[in-house]
Amino acid sequence: MDSEALKKFSALHPKPAGLTLHYGTAGFRSRAEQLDHVVFRMGLLAILRSKAVTATIGIMVTASHNPEEDNGIKLVDPLGEMLHPSWEEYATQLANAEEQELQKVITDICQKAAVNLHKDASVFIGRDTRPSSEKLSQSVIDGIQVLGGQFHDYGLVTTPQLHYMVCCQNTQGQYGKATLEGYYEKLSKAFMELIKQSHCSGESQRHLKIDCANGIGALKLSEMKPYFPHEVLIHIYNDGTKDKLNHLCGADFVKVHQKPPGGLDMKPNERCCSFDGDADRIVYYYKDTAGHFHLIDGDKIATLISIFLKELLAKVRQNFKMAVVQTAYANGNSTRYLQETLKVPVHCVKTGVKHLHHKAQEFDVGVYFEANGHGTVLFSKAAETKIRQLVKEEKDDEKREAAKMLENMIDLINQTVGDAVSDMLVIEAILALKGLTVQQWDALYTDLPNRLLKVQVADRRVIDTTDAERRALTPLGLQEQIDALVRKYKLSRAFVRPSGTEDVVRIYAEADTQENADALAHEVSLAVFHLAGGRGAPPQP
Repeated sequence: MDSEALKKFSALHPKPAGLTLHYGTAGFRSRAEQLDHVVFRMGLLAILRSKAVTATIGIMVTASHNPEEDNGIKLVDPLGEMLHPSWEEYATQLANAEEQELQKVITDICQKAAVNLHKDASVFIGRDTRPSSEKLSQSVIDGIQVLGGQFHDYGLVTTPQLHYMVCCQNTQGQYGKATLEGYYEKLSKAFMELIKQSHCSGESQRHLKIDCANGIGALKLSEMKPYFPHEVLIHIYNDGTKDKLNHLCGADFVKVHQKPPGGLDMKPNERCCSFDGDADRIVYYYKDTAGHFHLIDGDKIATLISIFLKELLAKVRQNFKMAVVQTAYANGNSTRYLQETLKVPVHCVKTGVKHLHHKAQEFDVGVYFEANGHGTVLFSKAAETKIRQLVKEEKDDEKREAAKMLENMIDLINQTVGDAVSDMLVIEAILALKGLTVQQWDALYTDLPNRLLKVQVADRRVIDTTDAERRALTPLGLQEQIDALVRKYKLSRAFVRPSGTEDVVRIYAEADTQENADALAHEVSLAVFHLAGGRGAPPQP
């Protein structure tokens, strides 16, 4: 390691005094002007990680659904998955080290993680459309070059595209070609093969309005348009030419506010969807003839995909184990529908994509979505091999057709991470193949009315939870109060959990009516305020 070069470049990317940041599920996120030293140091860390695992590592500069003034950075592990938890710790240490300790921290990481500095290293870099992203990308490259690593800068890409490239590279092209063209070709070919199998698609031309959150999704969808079949007509709104990223638009805005985004004119019963700022989340919605807004969130997307996959799996008659993975935020009626009507096993895990992804890997077919619209489907190696074999060798027509559809689903789904573009094509293909309208999809089950609240507290760590965050262990007496409050209402449940990023406690409540869900959420928020050290004035109804 060239300590002079490290000193020289580190001085060009100084750490602001007194700033401490933590690497969480979403990597680092902060105001863009606070991140220069962090991204430089993540360039260093990516090289160390690459040398440790002898594979290409990804770095994505994005803050997803955060406001345009923010930015962030996250590392992508060799198979397109999130950074290993032990390295999240190293990322935090490196980001917060004082200038003069930098070399020592790097040496410590090399010792703890058995990093051989003489090995080759390579990093793939991508960024979103934020004004600050290009300069921050350049700082990443400075970090990479200090430690003498190779890099390929993909420039503007969606977060899922970068995950995909990293996986392609490290599977020696087995997962696909590590280029944007390779991504577009693989997805569009699988999509066209699927809709070719739809005998009665209901409508000959499929119109879809897409709110791209004024982000990278608009750019990449426009590039992909020539690859789509002419039956699919996508109309892009909030394309970033006029308004700010994520401002009054995007999947997060629509989900939180339960209303359509600005900049998109909705007519009754038109199918619409929203991506988030870096295109790794998607939600659908429509307005009925009475003008009421209907949101179709991640729970209902998981349900639609599960119905389709379960039918195909029944036809191929292999003993594949399928399950859906949710978090405590999943609507109670979605869980009931999956378990009782569809008879699909449902597992609940802690909030955070890495927990869902990890659990989904335990099954032959693991479907996971967060209610916010981030999710995908994972197929085990054994299931994928068997399905591809059936396509080639199966004599029975029905079984072979079903296997062919499953094979195309495997190719259409981005198994590395939730991907709004890929998920959108999966949904559009299923609706076409099943001849379903957006209203029929929405009518599978009715969401229980629910309410999300948050309470400011002095220290979020006073709340400790168990049972996939559905029950509070501390402070003492809180869970008993919640249980007593829940007993007052029909079809009700409520849970509280500390935020991962700020001193607030998040509260979720659902019940038979909106009035009751609101009342329950408010009563639980008061209990949290009094027992968990609330700050400021008590919550108002």
